[in-house]
Amino acid sequence: MLELNKSGTDRSEPEPEPEPEPELEPGRLPAQGAGPDARPADGSPGAATAERVPLRPYLIAAAILCALYFLYSYLQYSRFGSPSWDLGIFEQEVRAYAGLRAPIVDIKGPGYLILGDHFSPIVALLAPLYWLWPSAESLLFAQAAFFALGAVIVGRTTQQLLGGRSGLCVTVAYGLSWGIQEAVKADFHEIAFAVPLLALVCRALLLRRWTAAVLWSLPLVLVKEDLGATVAVVGFLLFVYGRRLQGALLAAFGVAAFVVTLLVLIPAASSAGTYDYWKKIDKNGEQDVSMLDSVLGVLNSSTKIEMLVFLVGITAFLALRSPLTLLIVPTLGWRLLSQDSNHWGMVWHYSAILMPVLFLAMADGVRRSRSSHRPWLASYAKVAVPVATAIAVALAQHLPLRELLRPESYRTDARTEAARAALDAIPAGSRVETDITLMAHLTSDRTVYWIGGAPGTAPDIVALNLDFGWARPIQDPVAYAEQLHPEARYRLKHRGGSFVVMERTTPEPETAEGGNG
Repeated sequence: MLELNKSGTDRSEPEPEPEPEPELEPGRLPAQGAGPDARPADGSPGAATAERVPLRPYLIAAAILCALYFLYSYLQYSRFGSPSWDLGIFEQEVRAYAGLRAPIVDIKGPGYLILGDHFSPIVALLAPLYWLWPSAESLLFAQAAFFALGAVIVGRTTQQLLGGRSGLCVTVAYGLSWGIQEAVKADFHEIAFAVPLLALVCRALLLRRWTAAVLWSLPLVLVKEDLGATVAVVGFLLFVYGRRLQGALLAAFGVAAFVVTLLVLIPAASSAGTYDYWKKIDKNGEQDVSMLDSVLGVLNSSTKIEMLVFLVGITAFLALRSPLTLLIVPTLGWRLLSQDSNHWGMVWHYSAILMPVLFLAMADGVRRSRSSHRPWLASYAKVAVPVATAIAVALAQHLPLRELLRPESYRTDARTEAARAALDAIPAGSRVETDITLMAHLTSDRTVYWIGGAPGTAPDIVALNLDFGWARPIQDPVAYAEQLHPEARYRLKHRGGSFVVMERTTPEPETAEGGNG
């Protein structure tokens, strides 16, 4: 994917555009088509073109990071530690694409078309990998590879801008960043595609490869419905940098994609006929919240403020010196407006797409600050990259990858053995209703429903982890299964540890549905 950025995309233009105003573009990068020995105005060694920056060290670093990410994900998966139902949802989606079917995700409800929930058709690109490796593990590996690819792009671009060992230092800082690590812990999500794409967009902007910036931006609208707004900001930056026609057209495309996706495409695919996540902004539980109250409350929580401080803190605060930081505004906007506290903090996957933007913004901020007329800022810029690397290493001891250093992470405990025995009691091809614990281990060859989310289907199997964290303890699992499905009768088939498996003893109802069977 680096070839597009390496090519002379805009060489047909007779002359480079004039430099933007100093406050937006102090310091200079080589214009498109400059020779391999071109330097910036400050004469720093970091202006060697992409052809002069070695690839091998970054590929080695990326391979190590990919291995670490996947190892963590695999161990969490193999120990039945998935934190949510998302991995099962995405495997059902990819499995449907791999079978050349509509992306029906029965976990969200029997026959549920997932494009009516989040608009992420780019996930279909994982179908060939799933043909070769039909398991949730293939999605975890793909995400690890995408995150590691982002490290290659961020690191090489930084070395091109700043020279020296800055590229490898930033590769480490990015690779260990809390946004990436928390996304790895959260299992696979569609935003994995956006991480390298945004890195390529930022790279193209920094190297003044305007057409490449446009082309790398376009697929973002297929990753998730909110990223059209981010594409619009890319267009705004192009406009500010002097590419007014390209910028205006790209901004218009981003806004149009954002509006059409939210108001037309998702409602058309949704059984409810609307975009369900509006309520994350206008409702707090059952209480209505006005847009004004949402706006006034964007910083009403210490969790939000902590997240914002750590976002810029991991870049030694120099990301704030770069216009690229504007690219994080749309994502931060909806997160801060949301009434769902899961969107506010440093956990889950929501900050992963911000990492490549912020670290490349830091590289740009360092480059700008080196030529600053303020002596203290120019001096700070010389140590900012090592400071950011030290911050990343220091924070890493409190982040998910630290689990890889603990021997118990590699041991099979009694709970894992009991979960495996429960899986063995569930026949392949059966329709199963279950909770999160077993879910992603069943979606490759069974039709899987969320517990309590498939009334009237009378699934073949109801499988439960009694220690899942139920609001009220389940004393009689068979009675609970028959309470969920009064049209059927069940008997206990297997019990081991906290896991119980019940099978239906009455005939399957004719109305039973299944989208991935």
